[in-house]
Amino acid sequence: MAYRLHFSEADLLRCRFAVSPLWETQEAVRTLARPERHGYQLPWLRRIREATAGLDLTPLWLLMPQRGHTPDCLGPPPIGPSATFEEEIAAVRAADPVAAREDIAQSLACTPGAPDSPAGRAMLADPARAVREMAELLERAWRALVEPDWPRLRALLEADVAFHSRRLAEVGLEGLLGELNPRLAWSGDGRALTLTIDRPGEHERTLGGQGLVLMPSVFCWPEVVSGFDPPWQPTVAYPARGIGGLWTRAAERTPESLARLLGRGRADVLCALDEPASTSALAHGLGLARSTVSEHLSVLRGSGLVVSRRYGHQVLYERTPLGIALSAAP
Repeated sequence: MAYRLHFSEADLLRCRFAVSPLWETQEAVRTLARPERHGYQLPWLRRIREATAGLDLTPLWLLMPQRGHTPDCLGPPPIGPSATFEEEIAAVRAADPVAAREDIAQSLACTPGAPDSPAGRAMLADPARAVREMAELLERAWRALVEPDWPRLRALLEADVAFHSRRLAEVGLEGLLGELNPRLAWSGDGRALTLTIDRPGEHERTLGGQGLVLMPSVFCWPEVVSGFDPPWQPTVAYPARGIGGLWTRAAERTPESLARLLGRGRADVLCALDEPASTSALAHGLGLARSTVSEHLSVLRGSGLVVSRRYGHQVLYERTPLGIALSAAP
């Protein structure tokens, strides 16, 4: 069983990366109900326990079958590389009720008994109201589950995009997709290419010149998620790099020998750069003032231990080979 996406030459020119706070909210909600996803998320799960106690996510879970369709109208493909949650949830609220009913019906059909349940019948009877209620619930989930940690999550996701954008320049799209995840595989003759995604279910789609959105995700691990039926642009979400250390305080990983050499603050900043990160994300993760982190980065850059690169609206910092060697020292 697999998903297959068929590319033309035009599609190869229209592939792009994106980051989506709405998608992360949906996947966070899904993760709460799926123990197989909990491995890397246990610190987050412990921290949001109280927030979830007053949040009834049952209606959303009804539309998130273990295998099958989740309504595209509740999480359309990202509208750009740096869309805000407010922009994305506005697109959900603007969904066409007729199309939404079809979308919801397809999703409910994936769970035995769901279409005839009281909640399922209510959604199908009034899809406009269902969309409003789901959008409201998604917004509450965003505020409780994701928004408090969004600077840290966004930094990790944007660092993944920055890394893979460079890899795209080095190895091309075929090489890149093979590196994103072992579940992805190419086949074809160079003019007609097929991307096969090893996952439960059968799904075929010809991209038809729309290209593909590639989207790193914190919460989808260990899965690669693909979907979006016409007219939505096809999207593949894959586990972002660096999620293993996402919820660990960077200062806990700083070797004492490096702290004595550089000073505790600068050593913590250097060791926090397992993935490229912005000044704000470093400050959030380390619990330091932004001005303090900025000063440390300036010294580290002047010493040849870090470099900076602009990505969209942010400047991301990463370690140089010398910085990597120092931070890896015992």
